Amino acid sequence: MKIVILGLSITSSWGNGHATTYRGLVRELARRGHELLFLERDVPWYASHRDLPEPPWGTTVLYGSLEELQGQHVEAVRDADLVIVGSYVPDGVRVGDWVQQEARGVTAFYDIDTPVTLAKLDRGDFEYLHPRQIAHYDLYLSFTGGPTLERLEREFGSPCARVLYCSFDPELYFPEPQEPEWDLGYMGTYSDDRQPSVQAFLLAPARARPQGRFIVAGPQYPETELWPANVQHAPHLPPAEHRRFYNRQRFTLNVTRADMIRAGWSPSVRLFEAAACGTPILSDRWPGIESLLVPHQEILLVDRTIDVLDILQRFGEQERLRMAERARKRILAQHTAAHRAEELEAHAAALLSGVAA
Repeated sequence: MKIVILGLSITSSWGNGHATTYRGLVRELARRGHELLFLERDVPWYASHRDLPEPPWGTTVLYGSLEELQGQHVEAVRDADLVIVGSYVPDGVRVGDWVQQEARGVTAFYDIDTPVTLAKLDRGDFEYLHPRQIAHYDLYLSFTGGPTLERLEREFGSPCARVLYCSFDPELYFPEPQEPEWDLGYMGTYSDDRQPSVQAFLLAPARARPQGRFIVAGPQYPETELWPANVQHAPHLPPAEHRRFYNRQRFTLNVTRADMIRAGWSPSVRLFEAAACGTPILSDRWPGIESLLVPHQEILLVDRTIDVLDILQRFGEQERLRMAERARKRILAQHTAAHRAEELEAHAAALLSGVAA
């Protein structure tokens, strides 16, 4: 197939999880023989943080404005078998209207932020998607599974809502046994709704366990100088450093945004990456997490600071490693970028043949 993707970013992973998701998906689709064009809006905050300025799979083109996009790439959109518009694309509503008007093949909206998107629509915030557009995309690819898919079809009129979880690259994420540098770490851009969990599940345990070593990686955190002395902060880690980061932790923390907890069935790409590295995961609770990893066997769910402290104190090394290996096997069997490319291909092929998968 000829596939055009209009996504937030593939060249920069700074402050977003979209880039690594797109990189894996594009690479695997190209490996399966498809012709890929990725169109990315050239914005200054990514221009100064490009960790993959020229992706080696398919073709990536930066455009400066909606007018430039429409003037230079209309033929590519018209000729494509599949055109995908992603969440958080600048001018996303106007881009979507244009794609729906010009595309002759299958059109899809890839929502890597589904619970956030639906919460925005409920508030009348149509930053990158308008409710009227959902029924006109042939396919709604959702980061979130479970009941949300039914809601997209029933309430918004999507003709075909399908889950397409994030994924990881097994060539980049794997165990590298070494002496742990931190007892517990967390990677994520600062957000107001996640920070109470970061406080309860990492910063409070660090204060209660001064002999322990902790780390938070991610940009936009305010007043990190007020954090406990045994908490290290790394403002940004490019994907090339993620594997080493996870492999240097005894445990890693997974924290979920409030909208995604409410929706459930919304795994973070960081969860998959950490599991692939063989790093045991502590996570907050949300509906559907047990469909991805089995609690107490493949992942540890925590509700309070004392839960984290208990795990850090009582878990022996062999028990820790056995749990991590079980999680790694599960993730490798179901959640690689190759799995996602195959799923996407099947959905598109079914629609092109006139029979929804």
